[in-house]
Amino acid sequence: MSFQRVLTVAVLAGALMLPLTAVQAQSLGDKSVPGVCMLSRGAVMSQSKVGQAADRRLKQLIQQADSQLKAKQKPLSAAVQTFRKNAESMSDSERQSEQKSLQQRLQAFQQDKQKLNVRVRITRAKAMKRIGKAIDPVVANVYKQRDCGILLDRDTVLGGNQANDLTAAVIKGLDAKMSTISFNLAPYPQQASQQSK
Repeated sequence: MSFQRVLTVAVLAGALMLPLTAVQAQSLGDKSVPGVCMLSRGAVMSQSKVGQAADRRLKQLIQQADSQLKAKQKPLSAAVQTFRKNAESMSDSERQSEQKSLQQRLQAFQQDKQKLNVRVRITRAKAMKRIGKAIDPVVANVYKQRDCGILLDRDTVLGGNQANDLTAAVIKGLDAKMSTISFNLAPYPQQASQQSK
């Protein structure tokens, strides 16, 4: 396959992905419709100081949890390698017993991994909810100041005048109100752990 053909395939594959990504509304002129305002909550979350602080903290918690999982995985991987090396020299009952023990350890490790994923999702949702509660009054204040009558999600609008985009003002207001956030990894839900028993 020639380089040109590979490049063409890559460009086409990229073009096919475009509709799946969020696209910011384009400025289509200077006519502003009074009372029609736009806001990108995603941009507020990602560009505000508190949103960036939450993202850093979540990454830190994930790295810590990942290190703990890797520490558990090392001896398990070593045990699997030892079993593979010694399996032929074991009796059938020894091999079956060791295999059963390894399977149980592997299942426990997979459960730990799944629980960690659940805990991360819960932690992220709780942090975003806390930030969302702080954003709402800022949005309401900017909405009133700009004399808006309707507020559209900027990320779903194809185009329009950017004059009534509240995003920058909301980010500025949120930064003044809340610049950092602290949280730890959420515990695994009790209901889920009781159902898995």
